[in-house]
Amino acid sequence: MPAPGPKPMEPARDYPLFGGAFSAALPPGALDVSDLRPVPDNQEVFCHRVTDQSLIVELLELQAHVQGEEAARYHFEDVGGVQGARAVQVDNAQPLLLENLALRNCCQEAWVLSGKQQVAKENHQVAKDVTVHQALLRLPQYQTDLLLTFNDPPLSLGPENLSLPPWSLGDFEQLVTSLTLHDPNIFGPQ
Repeated sequence: MPAPGPKPMEPARDYPLFGGAFSAALPPGALDVSDLRPVPDNQEVFCHRVTDQSLIVELLELQAHVQGEEAARYHFEDVGGVQGARAVQVDNAQPLLLENLALRNCCQEAWVLSGKQQVAKENHQVAKDVTVHQALLRLPQYQTDLLLTFNDPPLSLGPENLSLPPWSLGDFEQLVTSLTLHDPNIFGPQ
């Protein structure tokens, strides 16, 4: 008798964000953090059911004083500062092809950046190097920088011990490319 195979994974789905103004494909096992604790109105935050991984979608004020790669680095360093990172290191920053984005018609430029931030969790003294992937989608007609972040800390268990596989960079890319705007009124009167 053959051994039972792994359970089928739930498919990624178009999940409504910001009250349905946006939607995006989320990876399997994503938990909406707003069901667990308060989340700022300009953020949608999801955590992995088993690992410490998280995904954040943020609507931020357009930072018109920085352009191109410097804008991506600005947001990366800003997030590091907000999280109290002891060290911030950018490993890679590159433009994202607009034609691959569901938001290509309203996005003027897009960047993807990867790096590390040394962050201590709440009530912990020891800081861990957390791999952080970010995508910055710039929507100047709405005075908005849309920032998507994938926090990927080291696993505390081996992947073989997890009931649900950890998220991959491919899962993050699917979130970024599938993000769709349904209601521009979220940005207020234009």
